[in-house]
Amino acid sequence: MEKLARTTLGSINPNLTIVKFETIDQQIAGRFTGSRMIARLTMLFGALALLLAMIGLYGVTAYAVERRTPEIGIRMALGAERGSVVAMVMRGAMIQTAIGLAIGIPVALLSVRFFKTQLYEITGANASVMLGAIVTLAVAACVAGIIPARRAATIDPVLALRAE
Repeated sequence: MEKLARTTLGSINPNLTIVKFETIDQQIAGRFTGSRMIARLTMLFGALALLLAMIGLYGVTAYAVERRTPEIGIRMALGAERGSVVAMVMRGAMIQTAIGLAIGIPVALLSVRFFKTQLYEITGANASVMLGAIVTLAVAACVAGIIPARRAATIDPVLALRAE
């Protein structure tokens, strides 16, 4: 197409030169490079925030398991199954996640009121986006909690009781 345009313009007026030849798609893409960069940076910062939340929840859960090692050892010595120990630790991680969501969801819904005046075509909170964020956070909390939970389930009762 570029060659055809150059030859046609050259035959009409040889003094005309084409400096830059772009399709409509290329022109539109060129106009939105800044917006795409901001969107990618926002996505990167969101992923980083999720990673930091996972690391924080992992740290708190691992610390709780470390502090409760003698208790878990006694439970294991008295016949507690590994599944119940994992469930106990995961229950603690999920309670922390539920508390965080109970605080975060109303704050997010209140923030939408202020952001919709600043952003174009934002009318309110999108339920599917909010549900997707909640599910993503819950899955991340499960991943962060399962590592200390499995470690707690493999505690040797004799070593746990000696640690006291």
